[in-house]
Amino acid sequence: MRKLHSHIANPVNDRIEIAVLNNPGAGGACHVYEITSRAADGKPPGSELDPLVIRFQNGPINEAGINGITQEVLLAIVADRLLSFQAGPFACPENADALTHVTEALETLKSRTRERMARGVEGKSVV
Repeated sequence: MRKLHSHIANPVNDRIEIAVLNNPGAGGACHVYEITSRAADGKPPGSELDPLVIRFQNGPINEAGINGITQEVLLAIVADRLLSFQAGPFACPENADALTHVTEALETLKSRTRERMARGVEGKSVV
């Protein structure tokens, strides 16, 4: 198990721990992450997050079935949150910039999928 630290930027994120629970699969990526948290100083035990396990798709759907989420799913959630902040009282240039990059990342991954579908290799263990 290894821990990720790239999310730490403030006193909330420094209490949220991300653990990678498995080794990289055939494509080189890990598939299971656990998110937990510690209570803030002075806060009672039990004010932490319930452990959350995120399982990513492991293997092509045509070969392995649907067994996890995709990067596109997480990016769509992040984009929705940023759009909501931009429509509310917390709109700011930084959120707009982040939304642009998240949307670009999502579109790039969707474009890759469309290209693989056009070549007839989507859902298969082929480059």
